[in-house]
Amino acid sequence: MEQEEGLTAVDNIVTQFNTYEDFLDSQITTVDLYYLEDESLARQLVELGYRGTGEIMKREDFEARKAAIEIARQAERTQKKTLTSAGKILQDNFLKALAVREEDNLSGKSIIFIRDKNSHGQEISGYIDYAHRLKMQNFEVYFSGKKKLLPRATDLSFYNWDSHIAVCNSSPNYQVIADNPDGLLFKYKRDRKILNVDPKVQPGDNSTRISIQTDLYMQAVIFDHISRRKT
Repeated sequence: MEQEEGLTAVDNIVTQFNTYEDFLDSQITTVDLYYLEDESLARQLVELGYRGTGEIMKREDFEARKAAIEIARQAERTQKKTLTSAGKILQDNFLKALAVREEDNLSGKSIIFIRDKNSHGQEISGYIDYAHRLKMQNFEVYFSGKKKLLPRATDLSFYNWDSHIAVCNSSPNYQVIADNPDGLLFKYKRDRKILNVDPKVQPGDNSTRISIQTDLYMQAVIFDHISRRKT
């Protein structure tokens, strides 16, 4: 019982302060700073238990518990993450391909190429970081057929064939290499491997290129990358 109460007190401190230094600062009074005239020294005295107005906690205990709480929160978020494709009856091959890859792309993996027409009848194309879009959007509208997944000006690349507007953006998972004379390249940030989207060449190490036969789009291609880097 006493151990549980102690753990609760520690958790209250750890969740209240972002860093151990913030916790130490909360124990320092204006009188301490007046006489010591050194914030660093005041922190050291609180850490050693010579000064302070409340609970004493060692740095290693604070940081260890902070890490444990964060791991528990991440595990809880992962468990609560429900695949938006789950339970959907998918007829089109493209949506089926996205559904198969949804879970893998919770941590970053695939690039989607789409070529189609927008709501204004203009032909557009672009490369989409699937994992990044999953985090930024609810794919329920796509898997339910309410909307079509289309490239945007905020994706890895976007091109409007009518207005000739071209945009490139790096994402949390991929760096865009747009100055390559032979065409667009993407560098996977985790293992720094290059993904070549040119259909006339191999996509690169640990990467595959799959053209999807679909009734929804003029053209759809999915590039899958498997990172070999240990995490």
